[in-house]
Amino acid sequence: MSSQRTLLSECGHPQQSVLMPEVVHAAYYRDSYRAELSSNGLTVSDAFHAIFMHRPTWMKLVMLSRNFLVSMFGVTVPASAEIMHPRMRSGYQVGEKIGAWPIFYLSSEELVAGRDNRHLDFRLSIVRVEEGQTVAIVVSTVCLTHNWFGRGYMQLIRPFHRWGVKHLIRQAVLADRL
Repeated sequence: MSSQRTLLSECGHPQQSVLMPEVVHAAYYRDSYRAELSSNGLTVSDAFHAIFMHRPTWMKLVMLSRNFLVSMFGVTVPASAEIMHPRMRSGYQVGEKIGAWPIFYLSSEELVAGRDNRHLDFRLSIVRVEEGQTVAIVVSTVCLTHNWFGRGYMQLIRPFHRWGVKHLIRQAVLADRL
């Protein structure tokens, strides 16, 4: 890993994203993190795999516990197998799942996956950004809440989400998967 490579930095949501700026700015919660890639050949699906398909077991168990609790309130959650043993494929299409989330948009420059519930809708966006000789990805989360439960859930989960996403990206960079 190059000593000049940026490990991880917080940034704004990329302008070239397909997620409309008015939706991003109106979101109850949003975050974006940028990491430089070690290989210019990585696709947005590769970046997703590098980050989200290598969760430590303890994090998977926390997610299963969270899913059990929120499912009692009518929140749609992925199957346990999608958390514990995510399948990686070589190719994806809109409407298919990547990991535990349905894909809403996919191009060579961006992957948008997420889930819609009656309490909140969330989108995870991975945008490939070329800046001169540097290629980076920006990983963004955008959450739109629909009621008090969605807002309360986001208040509770926000610190864990921020830490978890940054941890997963940082680990992917340190392991040279990105």
